[in-house]
Amino acid sequence: MSDPGPHPRKVHLAEQPVAVVRERVRMDALTEFFGRAFGTVMAAAQKQGAAPAGPPFALYRGIPGETVDVEAGFPMAGSFRDADGVAAGTLPETDALEALHIGPYDTLENTYNAVLGQMQAEGLTPADIMWEYYLSDPETEPDPEKWQTRVIWPFA
Repeated sequence: MSDPGPHPRKVHLAEQPVAVVRERVRMDALTEFFGRAFGTVMAAAQKQGAAPAGPPFALYRGIPGETVDVEAGFPMAGSFRDADGVAAGTLPETDALEALHIGPYDTLENTYNAVLGQMQAEGLTPADIMWEYYLSDPETEPDPEKWQTRVIWPFA
């Protein structure tokens, strides 16, 4: 049985407060950056008594090349103030296409291509930001074929 692949659907997302670490990162250094960013955000949030309101995520600005402008962190419940190299921010209220990617991170490009293809088919203009929620924890789910990543790509 072959996987038909992701089925992007239109969603409207409310603004979401977040706490992130933002850097320009080499594509081959993303995994190390995510580990460091997620740990730094959690430590800063705990100091302030703030709590994650959802799974870890990464937001990308522009189309990734050899390096990418990326911020990684968590949606936050309650107020978070800039501290310890962590910035308070928001994910914007937006209309987007959403797709659930199942499998290793190195095949995410297939899901992005499916989302972009649907945007083009519907005459939508892709925004220059996109983000991913990491629904699986590789430490508790060692099989990359089962990892789930929620891809959000806003459109104009």
